Formats: sequence, C-alpha cells, structure tokens
Amino acid sequence: MKFTLSWLKEHLDTAASLDEIAYALTDLGLEVEEISNPAEKLAGFALGKVVAAEKHPDADKLRVCQVETAGGPTQIVCGAPNAREGITVVVASPGTYVPGIDITIQKGVIRGQESFGMMCSMRELELGEDHDGIIELPSGEVGQSFPDWLAAHDPAKVDPVIEIAITPNRPDALGVRGIARDLAARGLGTLKTAAPRPVEAAFPCPVSVSIDADTAGQAPVFYGRMIRGVKNGPSPEWLQQRLKAIGLRPISFLVDVTNYFTFDACRPLHVFDADKITGASLRVHRAEGGETLTGLDEKTYTFQPGMTVISDAEGPESIGGVMGGLRTGCTGETVNVFVEAAYFDPVRTALTGRALKINSDARYRFERGIDPLWTPSGLDEATAMILEIAGGEASEVVMAGALPDVARSYKLDVARVQSLVGMEIAPETQRATLTALGFALDADDMAAVPSWRPDILGEADLVEEVARVASLTKLQGRPMARARAGVPKPILTPQQRREQAARRMLASLGYNECVTYSFVDGKSAERFGGGDAARALENPISADLGHMRPDLLPGLLMAAARNQARGFADLALFEVGPAFSGGEPEEQSTHVTGLLVGQSGPRDPHGARRALDVYDAKADMEAVLSAIGAPEKAQIFRDTPDWFHPGRSGRVGLGPKKTIALFGELHPRVLEQFGLKGPALAFTVLPAEVPLPKKSVTTRPALVLNDLQAVDRDFAFVVDASVEAASLVNAAAGADKALIQSVRVFDEFTGAKAEAQMGEGRKSLALTVRLQPVDRTLTEKDIEAVSDKIVEKVAKATGAVLRG
Repeated sequence: MKFTLSWLKEHLDTAASLDEIAYALTDLGLEVEEISNPAEKLAGFALGKVVAAEKHPDADKLRVCQVETAGGPTQIVCGAPNAREGITVVVASPGTYVPGIDITIQKGVIRGQESFGMMCSMRELELGEDHDGIIELPSGEVGQSFPDWLAAHDPAKVDPVIEIAITPNRPDALGVRGIARDLAARGLGTLKTAAPRPVEAAFPCPVSVSIDADTAGQAPVFYGRMIRGVKNGPSPEWLQQRLKAIGLRPISFLVDVTNYFTFDACRPLHVFDADKITGASLRVHRAEGGETLTGLDEKTYTFQPGMTVISDAEGPESIGGVMGGLRTGCTGETVNVFVEAAYFDPVRTALTGRALKINSDARYRFERGIDPLWTPSGLDEATAMILEIAGGEASEVVMAGALPDVARSYKLDVARVQSLVGMEIAPETQRATLTALGFALDADDMAAVPSWRPDILGEADLVEEVARVASLTKLQGRPMARARAGVPKPILTPQQRREQAARRMLASLGYNECVTYSFVDGKSAERFGGGDAARALENPISADLGHMRPDLLPGLLMAAARNQARGFADLALFEVGPAFSGGEPEEQSTHVTGLLVGQSGPRDPHGARRALDVYDAKADMEAVLSAIGAPEKAQIFRDTPDWFHPGRSGRVGLGPKKTIALFGELHPRVLEQFGLKGPALAFTVLPAEVPLPKKSVTTRPALVLNDLQAVDRDFAFVVDASVEAASLVNAAAGADKALIQSVRVFDEFTGAKAEAQMGEGRKSLALTVRLQPVDRTLTEKDIEAVSDKIVEKVAKATGAVLRG
C-alpha cells in the first residue's frame, strides 16, 4: 500500500514529522517497507540567477553564462535554447549528483571555456519529461535550497511516498483514511471529519439493476446511478500527481476517479459507458460456464460455473469484484456513464481471481473484506467528484439486494490486557483507544465493532487493539513468581511418559528416530488402509502429500529407500507420531513404529551376519511393550493387515478384539511399491490401547527371591499339523497357575519323516515346563500330579497325545 504524506494529511490533521509517522506506523503493525522522499535527492541543488549570457566563441549552440550563486559569480557553459540574462535557474555545483542523467557534476572545459557547474532541466532532476530547456523559476532568492523552494511553491513535487506492508487481517488499512485513523488513535494528530456529500437527483435512472436469488450470497448489494453529459479527459494535475506517486498511470478522469477512491477510502468502484450497455439493465448472476469477456487489460477470460459476473442483454460486461470489461469501458468520447458501487463476497472473489489469474487492486481489497456499509456513501462521494470536475447531472440511485448485517459487539474486559499481554493500561485509556478506532461503547463496556473491521471476532481482539495502539514496546520484563515449596505435580501425562519410554528403549536397541510428514501421497495411503475422501487434504502443500497418513510405515519406507539409494543398506528406523483413521480430530492416535531392513550386522570372519527375520521385529516389539508396561499375558493372532506377509506376521492382542501391537515381515508388493530392497521387518505398538495399571505407584515392586529349587519337565505331544504351538503353551500354562512359572516350545518335528512315524497330517511339539515351588520342596508325587494335569489340559484343548 502506497500513499503520499500530503494525501495522508488530507485525512489527518498532524504536525508530526515524517520519521515520527514512519515509526508509529511500524509500531502499530503497518510495517513501513520504504520511504521515497524526492527532497533528499534534490538536496544539493540551489537557486541561481543568470546575470549575463554571451554566445560561445567556438560553438553556435552554446552560451557562456555568468550565474550569481550562493558562492558568488560562477561561469557555466550551457546549451539550452532558453539560457539568457535575467532568469532564475536551478544550479548543480561541482560534486552534485544529477539523478536524471546519472552523473556527478565536475569542473570542466567545454570548447576552450571553463564551466563550473550545470543549470538543470526538469528531466535531469526527474521532475518531468521536459528537456527542451533549463528550468525557469518565476521567483526565488539566489542561494535558496531548491527543495525548500519547491515545498513552498509546488509541494507535490517533493511529496514523500510511504509504502507499508498490509497483513491480510487489516483491509481497512488499504485506504489512506484507515491509516490516518490508526495514527490519530496513537495520538499523532486528529482525524478530520469527512462531511457527507449527498447528490441531488435530476432524473430517474434509465438503467435498472438486479441480483439473481442464487447469487445473493456472492453479491449481497449493488448500487448504481447514471451521470449524463460528462466531459471525459485528462484528470486534474493534483490527481495525476497523486496516482503517479503511488505507481499508477493516469488514463482519463473517469478511470482515474475509480483508482482514487480505491486507494483513498478502500472503496473499489466501476464506471460503465452507459451508451454501450445493451438493454438498459445490468444483472448480477452466477456464470453458467464457458462465457467469455475481454477485460480492461485487453485479455480474454473464459468463466467457470459459479463465478460472479455482471451482464447486460448482450452478455457479461464485468467480473464481479475483479475487473470490468473492455466493451463498456470509458473512452474520450464517453458522455453518459453508469457508476457502480457494490459489495462482493471475499471468498468468491478470491476464488474467481485465482482461477482467472487476475491480480487487480479491486480484487486485492474485495477478497480481504471492504466496508460494506460505506457502499452508498462511496457512490455519493464518487458522483460528487465527477460532477465537480467532469460536469453533467446525476440520476436517482438504483439498488438491488440489501446491505449485509455485519453488526456485532463484544465485551471489553479491562483486566484482560494485563492477563493476556502483560501491560497495565488505565481503563479510561482503553475505552478512549477503542472509541478513536471507531468502536462504539455503551455503559456496560459492550464494544460495537465498526463495519470496516472484519478482523475483530472476539474479546481478545479488543485487547489486541488496545495493546497495539498503546505500543507493545512498553512491555517490561519481569521475573517469574517464585514457585511454591513442595513437590510439584507431574507435568507429563501417562501417555506422554509411555511415548518417552518407547523412544528410550528403541534408541537403546540401536534404532534411529525419524520425523516424517503427517501427509502421504494417495497411492501410499491406499496401500495402508487410507486414501478416502475424509482424509484427503483440501489444500496440500504439494501434489505428493495430499492425504493424512493412515500409518507411520509409508514415511519410514520412503526414508529407508532414500538411504538405500545412498548406499546405506542395513537400517533400523523408528518414529513416534500420529496416524489418522478418519478425518475427525478424535480419529487420530499415536503409533510407535519400527522398521528393520537388511542384515543383522556388518560382514565379519565369524559368519555372524544374517538376514533379519520376523523374530527380530517381534523381540524389539516385546521390548517396547515391556517398557510401556503392557501385560505379559498378551496373545498373538494371525489376522494382520495386508501390508504384512500373511505367513510371517502376527497381531498382539488382549483378546480377539483388543489390539495393542502388530509385527511381521512386510509384503513383497509393499517393498516393490516403495523401491526397497529387503528383507524388511516392521512392528507397530499402540500405546493408547495398552491399559493403564489399576494402581499407580512411583516405586518399583519389591524383588521376590525363592530359595526352593525349580523343576523342569519336558513333554512331547503329537497333534494335527494345523494346531498352533501357542494353543499348547496356553493350555499347559493354565494347568496350575500357582506352580507353573513358564512354558516354552523347544522342538518341532514335522515333514515326511514325522508323518511316517506319527501318521499323515501329524507333527510333534515338545514343551519344557518350569515348576517353581513356593512354600516347600516338591516331591515326586507332586510333580507327577502336576504333569498329569498338564497332559490332561493340553489333550482337552488341542486333541494332543503324548508321544511314545
């Protein structure tokens, strides 16, 4: 946003210096990016008077002039046709830099005549395009600074231009008046009262306007009026200079007036050539799709369905809130105009501008949110200026739709400034600040938000406004309050402590932690059970990160593939982070996932290196489960997701439906999809699914030692080949829970030899059972009794028989 200092002072009565204004703007949150002060580059130029001018003896087009300057009489050789005795000129002494020709003036000799400076033209000082002769001033004292003379006689030529950065939440600062309001609230002057300029209607408006019912949300209100008998032409000099200063090219008055109000009051307008409107009516509606319009930039645009357009009987003539059409644009021959002031929905305007790739000043303001309630006043202001400068007479105002209801109020809690910001500001100062910013406060401190501040959406925003105007630079550091004596309550939740324990355990096992994006591509999401619309991102940061990850494995697999491509074949990676089972906030949970790839270690002469297998993943998974306090009596089931190898994986659960972990070898198709060389093993632990202990203690349980000798007994059972070893182990362990300390499989006899001895479809499983007495040494009779229970329990559960 650019504006000149004099433009600002049309709205702000202030004696503040340029530096004070620049500091205040940045401190208010309107960061000053650049200040261009023409007076600075003209500081070395001063006024002089030509007291004599004679023809150069050796050049017909040169004159040798005697010029009175602050340093006394000076000879200057000049080639300007108007160099003559008696005129007041602008002199550049030796050592002065001339910006228009990028030269520093030096003492020189021109055709044998010494020259001690230069008399400048308008173009050489970048004050205009005139280069036919040197500057002739109507008055001025010899030696007077040229910038000072300009400030007194032509201040627009040395008017500083200020450029500020506008954050998206401050559309009111996209107009000079909004900036002046902030400065007035800070105390740098008084906001000038803008007197209303009502316009008398001379005749009924011959152009009607309408808004389709399905477009009311996109364009709530549309005002307009005709002005006939105008005389279009160049804008007044003050308007041209103001537009040039902020980088706009003056075109004609009827175009320039819309640009003026866009920057002066953040009120984009559009002016149609009324004689080019077909059918004498304008209709605001949604585009059906496929319609075209040649814009004022002479480019042709094709509309998509739903875009807001303004059409006459011939078709679209303007893109609502973005740009007008070329066919109905104003030219030098325009005599009758229709002035439009409307309000367009910010979101729809932004979507249309992005789709059509149009960046206009109107779009920039509409998509951030202009003041909708100033729409009729803006139309009156523009009409009054057109009548004053271009003449003509105005019609009655025509209107379609209704002004949107933006009224809202929030409670000003004067104590919240201290709690939220840490500043002490008197309640009277807080109320005065909000009043200066345009808020209306009642006796109960309910603050009505002005219509030009769409960013104020709660009580905290009122506090922010108060603190912003008071200046956050006044914040003072203070020591924190001394903590109370005693032991503080734990800060980490049980789940956070479990995640910490899992990290430590995996790091101690030699794993490297990864932190990957929570987003994956659609194909990877589908592979791991996601990829649905609920987890698809509306605005992804890149095309290959368009879905919330259903599992942590895709990110780890991609990290492993990148490492393998760089020569690191053997990897142990893990990640602790969220995975998403749906699109709702409650449909996410923390996973602890590990990935093993390649071999167990480096090559050595002892042949200890081997390919990693499912039992490596199972052992590390069990270590993590132990670290987070999972019960030891968990069961392993075969039903695992399809990204695991169906015969080399398992699901750990506390019953058939309560899953706490998964482990196994990854399916070859998964490795192929991610470009990974196997073998690859993985495990996932779900800390939230592991039940918390019923009693929370901060100490370890007492160590239990037993001085009675444990007894091991071996059993070999013949069972069907389809019976799982876990079924035998669980049955044997349940025979006597008081005495049986552990049960494990130590041998399996299968295959053709086994079937030849035991029958087709049969196998042998050997178990070792450890009996640990508690109060007395076991006798042979006690051991035999327990052994009989084990055989009976296993036979009943699996149909096994003791192997002879």
